[in-house]
Amino acid sequence: MTRCFISVDLPRGVQKEVEKIQDNLPMFYGKLTKPENLHLTLKFLGEIDEENIEKTKEKLRAIKFPKFKITLGNIGVFSEKFIRIVWLHLNGVEELQKVIDERLKDLFEPERRFMSHLTIARIKKIPNKDNFLEKLRELQIPNVSFIADTFKLKSSLLTSEGPVYNTIEEYSLSEEKQ
Repeated sequence: MTRCFISVDLPRGVQKEVEKIQDNLPMFYGKLTKPENLHLTLKFLGEIDEENIEKTKEKLRAIKFPKFKITLGNIGVFSEKFIRIVWLHLNGVEELQKVIDERLKDLFEPERRFMSHLTIARIKKIPNKDNFLEKLRELQIPNVSFIADTFKLKSSLLTSEGPVYNTIEEYSLSEEKQ
């Protein structure tokens, strides 16, 4: 069984912009997401066997979708009461995500509430939650965008040092809609 997900990776230049945002996060105890691990999860598949990995690859290969622009959006947390994740919203990926969900619907449950985001920090403890949230809202997010020209089926191995991601297969997006 392999823990799998489908994602769009960030180009190096966008990773560097996200690192600048991470450097300006208010004081917290926890971990920043390593630049090479920054990705947008389009669909988390969970633990799947080799047969389902092969079926998934076959279905993903059949997707015809044009290249598209992704733009960094606002910054936020999932729960202000119990802050564990700081994320950056990404705009522009909803259509590809719907196509992937539709293509895989006979293998996996469709996403109930897809929220296009990058996890940029995992929080263990915050000295002052109100101050943290106030400073987070004040952060200026640069107007950064990039063209997504591929998406990937990846494996995720959870280790004590953090997750290790490997590309199982990469899928190219076309020049125009077919």
